[in-house]
Amino acid sequence: MSQSLYALIEASFPTDSGRLAIEVPDRSVGRSSWTFAELGVDVARTASLLAGLGLKKGDRVAVQAEKSPEALLLYLACLRGGYVFLPMNTAYRLDEVDYLVGNAEPSLIVCDPAREEETRAIAERYGTVHVLTLDAEGQGSFAEDIAKPRDVVPAAACESADLAAILYTSGTTGKPKGAMLSHGNLASNGLALREAWRFTRDDVLLHALPIFHAHGLFVACHCALLSGARMIWLGKFDRAEVLRHLPRASVFMGVPTFYVRLLDGADFNAQVVAHMRLFTSGSAPLLAETFDEFKTRTGMAILERYGMTETGMNTSNPYDGERRAGTVGFPLPGVDVRVVSDEGRELPRGEVGGLQVRGPNVFGGYWRMPEKTAEEFAEGGWFKTGDVAKIDEDGYVHLVGRAKDLIISGGYNVYPKEIETLIDEMPEVDESAVVGVAHRDFGEAGVAVIVLRKGRMLDEATLIARLKDAIANYKVPKRAYFVETLPRNTMGKVQKNLLRETYRDACR
Repeated sequence: MSQSLYALIEASFPTDSGRLAIEVPDRSVGRSSWTFAELGVDVARTASLLAGLGLKKGDRVAVQAEKSPEALLLYLACLRGGYVFLPMNTAYRLDEVDYLVGNAEPSLIVCDPAREEETRAIAERYGTVHVLTLDAEGQGSFAEDIAKPRDVVPAAACESADLAAILYTSGTTGKPKGAMLSHGNLASNGLALREAWRFTRDDVLLHALPIFHAHGLFVACHCALLSGARMIWLGKFDRAEVLRHLPRASVFMGVPTFYVRLLDGADFNAQVVAHMRLFTSGSAPLLAETFDEFKTRTGMAILERYGMTETGMNTSNPYDGERRAGTVGFPLPGVDVRVVSDEGRELPRGEVGGLQVRGPNVFGGYWRMPEKTAEEFAEGGWFKTGDVAKIDEDGYVHLVGRAKDLIISGGYNVYPKEIETLIDEMPEVDESAVVGVAHRDFGEAGVAVIVLRKGRMLDEATLIARLKDAIANYKVPKRAYFVETLPRNTMGKVQKNLLRETYRDACR
């Protein structure tokens, strides 16, 4: 029997296959709904299209396309056919896409029609044979090819350990790493969340997250698909549209930025959310003041959870029970967590140390980086998250810092080393440091602190404009400051804690 995640998803479809699976209320052209029966047919047709291109089990399919149900169909078709799905942030610039394609060597790239020419150039450089296009309205050569008649090929038989997806995450070296996620990793996490968050076929998920990210693609979509629940599909977070559709929904998943923006107007109130049973928040820390204001305004407590690209979800505040502001709750079913000292000794409750996790959700390693993979695991299969945490006497996990200086801005990971490398390459710059500071809308934002070469000039606007040409906008620091020297300790290491304190109000 196949252990394919898609086989599990398809087995979870409601017996009444005429029930709506996806509706797209804000679509101006193209198809606006799918029943579960239609979803199954279109996934099979898409998988057959991929097979017809000559793709074999294990081949990579890279996608940099705007959010659409058709893009979700492509992901599900990859699961069905045994292909490896590689989503790319739509904000990535050419150099970023170039690196990922060169590293993953996909057999197919699907891109927005506006990027076809530049994508084909990258594909040609690395020997990728096929490039198809797909836009937010479901239009493009990909959609045209699906519509052509062809024989439906059988679903691939997949083992639990077979690779399902590669999600790239940068690191302290600035070079992105491909986290390899198996069918078993994704299935175990989806089932754990379905249980923990009480998903059923009667739920309606209002989906406003991007799907190039684990939160929107795996957490949100898997919960709905593994429950036979319906999704109201929004192309992006738009406050007015979310408010319009919330009365028809039962579940909403967001990043803290979404909740800050919802609370910005008095029209978001208890009446609007009267039909809702669950709001979850993740991808970035939720400020206690946002949690408290939301509860006061609506009478509901946001459920905060904690996960990573490499592991999916690890912990969650309880569905039944106290959801504590500033905590990420308890380990999910099947997941173990512990806090350890610098020497690797497990610490007692209440003490602060490095957070490690273990379970069937934890990825198998980094694509083509065996040495890096070995570095990130401790004996016994424990993954070193790089987060600093404590577990209180009641068992709630508290994240108190990040050992790797990670900035989470608007739910997206920003790695300072990547930005610093680009800034340091500028001819006017001697050295730089990028730190994260509080930002009401994005949770955190980057601030660049720069030392210029003697006699050279550079201003904030020019620096930021150059960075915007080179990297995704969410990675670009919101502010830049120029100083004579960077603060260092006796060992010569830049004291980023002092910089964070000095510029703590830069983005307020």
